[in-house]
Amino acid sequence: MNVSSPPPTTKSPLFFEKSILEQGDQISKKLHLLSVQRFPPHAKKGLRSFSLAEVAAYLGVSQSHLKKLHLEGKGPVPETSSSGRRSYTAEQMIELRRYLDQYGRSEARMYVPHRRSGEKLQILAVVNFKGGSGKTTTAAHLAQYLALTGHRVLAVDLDPQASLSSLHGFQPELDQTKSLYDAIRYDNERKLLSEIIQPTNFPGLDIVPASLELQEFEYDTPLAMTDRSTNAGKAFFTRISGALAEVDDRYDVVVIDCPPQLGYLTITALTAATSVLITIHPQMLDVMSMGQFLLMLGNILEPIRSAGAEVNLEWYRYLVTRYEPTDGPQHQMTSFLQTLFGEFILKNQMLKSTAVSDAGITKQTLYEVEKNAMTRTTYERAMESLDAVNGEIADLIHDAWGR
Repeated sequence: MNVSSPPPTTKSPLFFEKSILEQGDQISKKLHLLSVQRFPPHAKKGLRSFSLAEVAAYLGVSQSHLKKLHLEGKGPVPETSSSGRRSYTAEQMIELRRYLDQYGRSEARMYVPHRRSGEKLQILAVVNFKGGSGKTTTAAHLAQYLALTGHRVLAVDLDPQASLSSLHGFQPELDQTKSLYDAIRYDNERKLLSEIIQPTNFPGLDIVPASLELQEFEYDTPLAMTDRSTNAGKAFFTRISGALAEVDDRYDVVVIDCPPQLGYLTITALTAATSVLITIHPQMLDVMSMGQFLLMLGNILEPIRSAGAEVNLEWYRYLVTRYEPTDGPQHQMTSFLQTLFGEFILKNQMLKSTAVSDAGITKQTLYEVEKNAMTRTTYERAMESLDAVNGEIADLIHDAWGR
């Protein structure tokens, strides 16, 4: 007796591209809803006040000196709490800098550390081939630190994922903001960079937001290189440096957050750069991946040098990020890297901290978040690490200026 088996069920085809488009749209809408709850439409990101100790550290003076200025009625008037604690806004810090620069006694210290005549614009590219190395976190905190210490800074988000832009209150897919692509594209729609730059909530820090359109540069460039009517494609590596030239006199430092891939955008950023910071997570797989990244980068840059794409740097350094000192293998790997790279690795490491991830939940950095929003010791430990790393980088920038 033959028993007929049931006909096999046919699975409906999975249209991957349609599915991920729907899921991507869902994510954007949900995140926008959360963003609207925290930041109502048209609301601008604010910035907390800074304690007397923080202001003294950023200005490079003692707390007692600031107290004396206040008591003598000199400089901006700080906000004073009921317990007598003084605090200043970021705008007031700039006022204090100008006052100290004009009336301060120290001849050696520059309270307003802007570029002098003959000093080049410093363009710092932050790169890594592998995601999760703390690249964007590093770029964001560095740009904000440089602004807080008196520099005129432009942050450029070159990553189509736009994480640096999000940290500064932009949501490109909803805000419809222009990106660097609009200043480096090859057609007649190209705009001046000054038309794209946006202010941030940090005085002295502007930003060029990112968008998914940046990815178009990766597709446009090979086509432009085959266009015999113009040399624009063949000289693609000059696009970012050319765009920045228009605003050269407005800034002291440009911090570029590169995409985590070796494409035309990254190469163009590197050829524009005067310095490079390579972030490393000190674990075996990450270091192996970085080794491959360096080999590929070197193999790409060598042949295009003959076409004029030279990477002429004042300095470059490796930065150990998300470092856990109590983790034995990480400590060993960090020691290995220090022995291997010597002076090319920063002396300070960026510690892994829940303070950074906690601040990120509300799209904030540690320079924005209130200290009382988290455990005090965790916050202070993370801030000490951040300031040490960023201070070391600031010293390298000043060394490049011959200071």
